[in-house]
Amino acid sequence: MELPKKANIVEVCPRDGFQSIKEWISTELKKEIIDRLIDTGFKKIEITSFVHPKAIPQMKDAKEIVSHCIEKHSNKDVILNALVPNLFGAKAAYESGIREITYVISTSESHNKANVKRSREESFNELKEIKKSFKDLKIKFAVATAFGCPFEKDVPVSEVEWMIQNGLEANVDEICLADTIGVANPLQIDRVFKELSKSFKDQSFSLHLHDTRGMGLANVVAALQNGVDTFESAAGGLGGCPFAPGAAGNIASEDLINMLTNMGIETGIELDPLLDTVELIKEKIKPVLTSHLAYVDRDKICVL
Repeated sequence: MELPKKANIVEVCPRDGFQSIKEWISTELKKEIIDRLIDTGFKKIEITSFVHPKAIPQMKDAKEIVSHCIEKHSNKDVILNALVPNLFGAKAAYESGIREITYVISTSESHNKANVKRSREESFNELKEIKKSFKDLKIKFAVATAFGCPFEKDVPVSEVEWMIQNGLEANVDEICLADTIGVANPLQIDRVFKELSKSFKDQSFSLHLHDTRGMGLANVVAALQNGVDTFESAAGGLGGCPFAPGAAGNIASEDLINMLTNMGIETGIELDPLLDTVELIKEKIKPVLTSHLAYVDRDKICVL
């Protein structure tokens, strides 16, 4: 295998993980978990999303979360990212102090309408308006349902290429492909990235994976062999899009980091304190997690 020596892990539990939890998670507990994750060594964390509280009630404390993180961690080497679905959300995030956002548009027209209540064309028009209005705001463009859609099923690679081209024309700073419902398999991952490398030779991509069918980590290995070195994951394996029927949680950060470490790939993340945070999540938020390491005796975890 030809593998990178280092991999970048973006922690998305405070946003993607928490948004699927129906019972209210106290703002203080969210702050504690984010603080712990930053201290663990993550260099980029998606800490919240600026969405309407009626759509995702769990994110109604977004401004308070951002205020806490900026006040406590502004002197640290960590990027605080927030997801936004539209111009209104981008404005709220910017005014709160956020300087990097994730902006999502689905490859599938049906999912985009279910997720953000607008067409892909309308979403791209708003993306351009965000770029125009906030020139110093970095934008990570998340291409949702890039490997499959809960409504339209198969997603042609040509549609993914169309999305990427439109994102580049809007001058986004980063492109992340998302397996929103966790239906991708390693062969598909390999095929898609080989096709993209032909159309976008000098473009790098990050990858956001869900583990609905238990192939998340296998998909990471397939992506690594195609030069992808940045992955999004969630502590405990929490997560799932509320507007994607059947979607399960993200790949668990601790499982991903343990695998990469044993493969000789550096992440810069300390596993023990991360597992302490996972224990807190299991105790205070969700007693049954999809993570494997959440249930393994630490003394028996083989880390090189």
